[in-house]
Amino acid sequence: MQPSSPALSRRTMLAGAAALAGTTATTATVAATAAPASAAGAGPQRDRDRNRAVVFRNVRVLGAAKATDLVVVDGRVSGGPVPRGAKVVDGGGRIALPSLVDAHIHPDKTTWGGSWVSRRPASGIADYVAQDVELFRAQRRPVAERAYGLMSHAVARGTRAMRAHADVAPAYGLAGVEGVAEARERLRHALDVQIVAFPQHGVVRTPGTAGLLEEAARDGLVDMIGGIDPIGFDQALDEQLDLVFGIADRHGVGVDIHLHDRGEKGVRAMRGIIDRTRALSLAGKVTVSHVFCLPALSDRELGVIAADLGAQDIALTTVAPSDSLVLPIARLREHGVRVGLGSDGVRDSWSPFGNADMMHRAHLLGWVTDVRLDEELADCYGVAANGGADVMGLPHADLRPGAPADFVLVRGECLPQVVVDMPRRDLVVHGGVVVARDGEFLA
Repeated sequence: MQPSSPALSRRTMLAGAAALAGTTATTATVAATAAPASAAGAGPQRDRDRNRAVVFRNVRVLGAAKATDLVVVDGRVSGGPVPRGAKVVDGGGRIALPSLVDAHIHPDKTTWGGSWVSRRPASGIADYVAQDVELFRAQRRPVAERAYGLMSHAVARGTRAMRAHADVAPAYGLAGVEGVAEARERLRHALDVQIVAFPQHGVVRTPGTAGLLEEAARDGLVDMIGGIDPIGFDQALDEQLDLVFGIADRHGVGVDIHLHDRGEKGVRAMRGIIDRTRALSLAGKVTVSHVFCLPALSDRELGVIAADLGAQDIALTTVAPSDSLVLPIARLREHGVRVGLGSDGVRDSWSPFGNADMMHRAHLLGWVTDVRLDEELADCYGVAANGGADVMGLPHADLRPGAPADFVLVRGECLPQVVVDMPRRDLVVHGGVVVARDGEFLA
């Protein structure tokens, strides 16, 4: 009797069958921080707080050996002296690091904070899509509640911004987009969010989807229009890309396309995306996610396509799923290509795994790329912080004067050790305001 084939999972699909789819700290040192505001009053209170001066005393910026004062004025790092009357927060010798950016996450699908969900076998994207619908209909908590729970958890883990993909299809209408938008509004004092209308069910193969994408863009509900495997899944390269890019062009939004297709299918799709970006003058407004066709290219082939991506300022994102599918970030950077890191799905119908912790994702990036040196580990953190900011068009939170005061305080020895050990985020600061403490979000 032949052994049965292992059931397909997100990992095996991404890593082996993508072609089918084409420290403990006391709270005493931070007692001087603002008391939590209610959800209803968080916005005005946080806005007032941003206009105050705060000095974070006794912190080691980027893991420096010597502790210093980190001065924040009007939500930005200041290079000047401590203003008179500034609020003082004692950092207790902790390391101050830039907050992180999740460049690719699906908060509308999550079951975070709910009951356990048992997953079933799946043989490709179509099966996962069907199970998405079943799980959506079985949920007792609305999208807004589930998304808020996950997104606030991400803040408590040090995330300052995220690009959130929300499914748009006749099975859902715009419920996913609207739910994520509601969560975004509740978290506006703590998290910057871009929303992508993501046609997981296909733009062409599922009638009615293109109209919903148009509606979402026309009504200003989303920042970007998505797409998925124009050849391998939708089987309509030109029709899908023309629809997606046409909507983006008409309504002045960006594009972010999932591309799992490998080999010639993936390269053809990339060429179609590059050509339309050039033709519609959308340079700087287009992102391609996953891009599993690139890692297997020869160095010469990769150089040619990377040069074209750089010339059109097309950004890429990776979730570092495996050593064979993670993007060749250093090589792409040589051509000026912006590359960000993301969480992807978190505890949804596709997988029971995921935690929306971008420090953990930086750790995973180091793991799958088998890095050892301190500078390599530090660069993994940089991809999770500055790389995602570049993709989203945000300034770097690099703790230099003038930078947004978005940072975390952690116990640690140095940045490489933090990437490996992933200590608790003792304090998370957004715009100079403490938004999480001891791993817990302050609503």
